[in-house]
Amino acid sequence: MDLFEQKFLLSMSSKVALLNRITTYIVNRKGKQMRPMFVFLVAKMVSNGEVSERTYRGASVIELIHTATLVHDDVVDDSNRRRGFFSVNALWKNKIAVLIGDYLLSKGLLLSIDNNDFDLLKIISIAVREMSEGELLQIEKARKLDITEAVYYEIIRQKTATLIAACCSLGAASVKPESQHVETMRKFGELIGMAFQIKDDLFDYSDDQIGKPTGIDIKEQKMTLPLIYVLNQADKKDKKWLINSIKNHNKDAKRVKEVIAYVKNNGGLDYAIARMKQFQEEALQLLKTYPNSEYRNSLELMVNYVIDRKK
Repeated sequence: MDLFEQKFLLSMSSKVALLNRITTYIVNRKGKQMRPMFVFLVAKMVSNGEVSERTYRGASVIELIHTATLVHDDVVDDSNRRRGFFSVNALWKNKIAVLIGDYLLSKGLLLSIDNNDFDLLKIISIAVREMSEGELLQIEKARKLDITEAVYYEIIRQKTATLIAACCSLGAASVKPESQHVETMRKFGELIGMAFQIKDDLFDYSDDQIGKPTGIDIKEQKMTLPLIYVLNQADKKDKKWLINSIKNHNKDAKRVKEVIAYVKNNGGLDYAIARMKQFQEEALQLLKTYPNSEYRNSLELMVNYVIDRKK
């Protein structure tokens, strides 16, 4: 990871001083860096501990694209904070933030093209397309609040799981191109991504300080699994009250608290936790098809971390 950090910073560099100032700011406020870890651990697991320059490039591309989407997300959501620090758009305004996101995206794509990593480029490009589709599908559905459980899974598969799936398939493709590992690991990453997003949705109902205020999804009219479940179970009167609350009273703190209490009391969280654990179990079963190794053990730890994390 230390060597990756150096290579990653180099992959962002530019002749424009302002760009370098902003990218340095972004790198110094990095998150958990789960995505590059998945790239390296998968590569090592499928190749008995080998990594190549392609693996480092794959991890850098993923992180460049991921960072670009976060910078753009903060503009879209009009968010002033990211991981407890000021977001790029808060410090440098929207226009610069959008351009920085575009710059990082193009740097990621060029890193693959310049090194003829066209198989890696394809994996990444599909992920970017799916992430955009997932976000737009969520916006479209939020307007009508007519989201089914199946549509919810499709949204989170595209929006969140597709990038983690890309990390894992990239890791495999970087050392064993065109092998069956690439698809197996894509599926593995997708399962973890699904569990990861459900865990994120559950934070909306927690009382812990996680850097994201409670009830924010309800305020933003995002239909998450706990809410979808209770809506499907509710009688006509309760359903009407829930939908009215989300549509017309989502800024009313007292009403949002009542919705959260209703979801908790009617099995919404229990159902979401059970589904999350199902995805986790499927991911662990896929890992078990690989021989025991320190890399497989580390991936198992990461799968469990996704479920057990506190923020």
